[in-house]
Amino acid sequence: MNMSELPASLIHHRVQAHDIDSVVHGEVRYAPLKSMWFLGMALAALVGGIATFTWTAFLVFLVTTASVLLLGHSLGSHRKLIHDSYQCPRWLEYALVYCGVQVGLAGPLGLLRQHELRDYAQRLPDCHDYLRHGSSFWRDAWWQLNCELHLERPPQLTIEPRIAGNRLYALLERTWMLQQIPPALVLYLMGGWAFVFWGTCARVTAGVLGHWLIGYYAHNRGAMHYEVQGAAVQGRNIRFASLLTMGECWHNNHHAFPGSARLGLFAGEWDPGWWVLMVLRRLGLVWDLRLPAALAPRTELRARDAAARAEDGRLADARSQPAHEPATEPIGIRQALQLCFSARGHGTERQWAITGPDATLPAGLMQWIVGDQVTFRRKEGADRLRLRVDGVTVQGLPAVCIALGTRNRFLQVAGISGLPVAIGFERMRGAFDVA
Repeated sequence: MNMSELPASLIHHRVQAHDIDSVVHGEVRYAPLKSMWFLGMALAALVGGIATFTWTAFLVFLVTTASVLLLGHSLGSHRKLIHDSYQCPRWLEYALVYCGVQVGLAGPLGLLRQHELRDYAQRLPDCHDYLRHGSSFWRDAWWQLNCELHLERPPQLTIEPRIAGNRLYALLERTWMLQQIPPALVLYLMGGWAFVFWGTCARVTAGVLGHWLIGYYAHNRGAMHYEVQGAAVQGRNIRFASLLTMGECWHNNHHAFPGSARLGLFAGEWDPGWWVLMVLRRLGLVWDLRLPAALAPRTELRARDAAARAEDGRLADARSQPAHEPATEPIGIRQALQLCFSARGHGTERQWAITGPDATLPAGLMQWIVGDQVTFRRKEGADRLRLRVDGVTVQGLPAVCIALGTRNRFLQVAGISGLPVAIGFERMRGAFDVA
């Protein structure tokens, strides 16, 4: 394949190769640390779990495993860190990614590298059997759980500075195995060794083994709505595993629309990860959730059934709608103070309007806060509050502080007093992500 003829969806991929042989030729080698990690956890879970079994400890296993798979692997590592399919406060991103480390697969950067190499290789016409789960069941199990692939001429992987330069992610990458210790200590204090064997060892074993098992079947067995033409391997949907995998089993949908925050796209496709994102959106904690309509069309994608063809028609209509407005930077303290001081008595002479997401506050309460001289309206898909006045856009908490000034002198003073903290908070939201 001429690499200059790559589909548009691969041109800006994190992985780039000079030729297709870069992902074809390589050697699978035994990885002692990886193997000992999995086998050690499995042995501890088997021996210790049997010796200390209680139904309470088994319940701890179920709750902790479901929590890290849902919040960590699906929402944190996959849908956020790797695909950036939704936006959220930095603290929430860090919490979700940390939960992803608790699955026990790898550090955040290592997991991203593994995913991106597989994703790129599987979209090419051919790739190594290790990358496509193309060998026999038991051989693939040995490879994925105990070995690593060493390509002869590995392609180049470029990770954006927001992730590659993040000090927290670098720390977690160096210490991802040790990160099992803090929760293990908490579990020991709560329920002794039974909670440790079931809440840590059995949980990690289930996460690692389950990740391989679903990966194997999601590339070899199952239904398909779409076909990615020219790809070495197709994703498959495994319907019975929707709740067990937190929606990650809809792998054919994911191969078709990798950047979508929603994986269960069709009727009856349960997607617990998407359900949680909807709750977080209602709470105002996530926004800008990307769906297939927001993604660029792919010329290599072909619908295989009536449901997919109907979805293609709906997507074409949705893509014709105007896109959401981009986020704006917080204004400076001096400009914000000028707007605050000029707020009183000018509401009818100037065009004041504030918009916001439908999960911020009840409409009546929000209108009372900003007063009669400021028009408040909800905006579907908005990521945060935005105040517009005299051609200036103010977003987030500073918008509320300035709008308070239109009510009365007392609230104007309160708004001015809160401006430094509000502006500092808005700036801090994006300032803690690079070294």
